[in-house]
Amino acid sequence: MAEVQVTCVNKQPRTDPYEGITHLGGYGWRWTRGEVIASINAGVNRFFTMVNGSRSEIGVVNGPYGPYLRTHSNGYWNDNLLALNECYLY
Repeated sequence: MAEVQVTCVNKQPRTDPYEGITHLGGYGWRWTRGEVIASINAGVNRFFTMVNGSRSEIGVVNGPYGPYLRTHSNGYWNDNLLALNECYLY
């Protein structure tokens, strides 16, 4: 299983902290939220973030409106994905 660092996200609209993430990316790649969820569920890749030197694993959470992505570190679910910069095309 490959480990992939996520360094950026795209949201619609970007300024609303409660709207869903549409894409995640890193150096040289950008995937839809659905592609990342499918990859995690299939056990193909493990995704993570590094925020202020702290690593957080990205997991799939089954919410009332379907699956979504969330970070987990130190025994807690957190919102590190929302703190990432905007993804730009490479």
